[in-house]
Amino acid sequence: MARTTNATLSSPYCILHRSSFSSKPSFLPLRIFPKTPSPPTFPRIYALSSNDIKVGSNIEVDGAPWRVLEFLHVKPGKGAAFVRTKMRNYVTGNTVEKTFRAGSTIEEANVFKEAKQFTYKDGVQFVFMDLSTFEEYRLNEADVGDKTKWLKEGMDCNLLFWNGKVIDFELPITVQLTVVDVDPGLKGDTAQGNVIWLL
Repeated sequence: MARTTNATLSSPYCILHRSSFSSKPSFLPLRIFPKTPSPPTFPRIYALSSNDIKVGSNIEVDGAPWRVLEFLHVKPGKGAAFVRTKMRNYVTGNTVEKTFRAGSTIEEANVFKEAKQFTYKDGVQFVFMDLSTFEEYRLNEADVGDKTKWLKEGMDCNLLFWNGKVIDFELPITVQLTVVDVDPGLKGDTAQGNVIWLL
């Protein structure tokens, strides 16, 4: 006659097991392994050397994001080398000249781009929309500046974000406009008269 062995459970965690020699189910202990903790996450630190500065670099100085407009590496006959820059503050729009010691560490501003569509103007604000989420982003007239004359409804632009807020935007490389007035001497020159390159 078939014989069934009953196991003593030392843990509340078990699995149901049916013996091939008996129609009665029996319970076997199930070993539970502790969950491996996930490695801690740390905020990413952006840093670069002043020797790596170039036109278009985004750096953070005194807690504000700046874009490098011009730079010059200077190595005088006497004294330490340095980097002379001309920078524009993304938030205030102010332009200043600043000098960095060669080889010094500079914090890189975490500025990233996202494509949004300019949809319409609401008073003094320009409204951009994310076409996938329909979320709206607004820029004031002062933030847009001279770029307003190139903006057209339905135009895809790149919004620049820093610390979760929009600080600037970029127009597409080319825009197509309609010529409404032209000097008499230029009439007939229409091959590329309606294409403007924004470099």
